[in-house]
Amino acid sequence: MGVVTIKQLLESGIHFGHAAKKCHYKMKPYLFSSNDGVPIVRNRIHIIDLKKTLEAVEHSYKKLVQIAEEGGKVLFLGTKKQTQHIIKQEAQRANQYYINQRWLGGTFTNFQTILTRINYLKELYKQEEDGVWKLLSKKEVATLKKQRDKLEKFLGGIKNMSQLPQAIYIVDVQKDTIAIAEARKLGIKIFGIVDSNCDPDSVDYIIPANNDAIKGVKLITSIIADAAIEGSGSNQEAPVEETTDESGEKPSESTPETVDVEKTQNNDQNVEKEKVSTN
Repeated sequence: MGVVTIKQLLESGIHFGHAAKKCHYKMKPYLFSSNDGVPIVRNRIHIIDLKKTLEAVEHSYKKLVQIAEEGGKVLFLGTKKQTQHIIKQEAQRANQYYINQRWLGGTFTNFQTILTRINYLKELYKQEEDGVWKLLSKKEVATLKKQRDKLEKFLGGIKNMSQLPQAIYIVDVQKDTIAIAEARKLGIKIFGIVDSNCDPDSVDYIIPANNDAIKGVKLITSIIADAAIEGSGSNQEAPVEETTDESGEKPSESTPETVDVEKTQNNDQNVEKEKVSTN
């Protein structure tokens, strides 16, 4: 049995691409097309071919299992506000690293400097636990807490990362180009969700999908986490902080008023007709 089905992909809404005028020409092989190879447009948007997505997900899954089996770690990267909680939750579930805030330039290419800041963050926690802060003034404690909280915000997901990961999974490859450039320079394998307006050549393992569909991002990210868990044999789940920010809408240029999913995907699944409406 596969790691996911066409029906699950369909129901998650990851088949809706961006406006046809914003399509990256290298993404055409991954779009739902007519018999003569011309991408089909519905309500001014392209439709991603879920058969291609299914193949890509399964290929990425197998490769990530292999990486984890060999002792490799994966860094989950998703800096969009509406996907931050997903990145953190799934990375923690798989006992992997994550960054869900702004990517700090040099995180990979200048890792020794980043490691210095991580060590300082750990030292601040240790000082508080050892009661050192009790000997300080309120003003000094407030300053240290501010430093600690800022470091935790940006480095908390990698504070246990003593060396570079073997792979990075990116939700938005168009936004996090610096991370991609650093990973490519150091030979770190890049897995990424690639929407219809993105360059598929920017990553090593492409997953063609709508990276604005929250349900879809959750599905794909959970599959990536499952691969890491299977490969490492880890079932340890770290505690996850509660979050209420689970909303996020597809930009208007990418969301059709009504799309007949059964016709656009032309698959054999007995799926009820799905309609997606804009706000």
